[in-house]
Amino acid sequence: MGEKILVVEDNELNLKLFCDLLRAHGYAAEPVRDGREAVERARDFVPDLIVMDIQMPHISGLELIEQMKADQELKRTPIMAVTAYAAKGDEERIRDAGAEGYVSKPISVIRFVEAVRALLAMPRAEEPESSDAEGAANPVEDSRPPAEPEGEQPPPRLI
Repeated sequence: MGEKILVVEDNELNLKLFCDLLRAHGYAAEPVRDGREAVERARDFVPDLIVMDIQMPHISGLELIEQMKADQELKRTPIMAVTAYAAKGDEERIRDAGAEGYVSKPISVIRFVEAVRALLAMPRAEEPESSDAEGAANPVEDSRPPAEPEGEQPPPRLI
């Protein structure tokens, strides 16, 4: 199997869909059903990417993103937020929490896989002593096509 992806999702059908889709594309997917276990599981699994549902019982995905970005072992792991609630301001809150990517439900399978590939291709943030990170914060931000034809879903948001 290829790169390791931790999938944090409380909805069983979505969790199975995401994991099956990732495995079909050669990734090693590790499911986490309860957000309260996510940080510990991430430390144990050491993923290359984390797919994080935002709306979960017990703890929100935003709280988990903030915890992971504050964690020395996890802070450089890219996080792709997935949410059914794409209200105005959500993307900003998700970005402020520390997520590098954002996809809204219902997901487009192709766009989901494209977002995963783009985030895995991004250079990881370096420790502060590295001065070569200028301009590398978001190399995929402007790679989206300018506009989608009418009736199609917009591409995933990489933030």
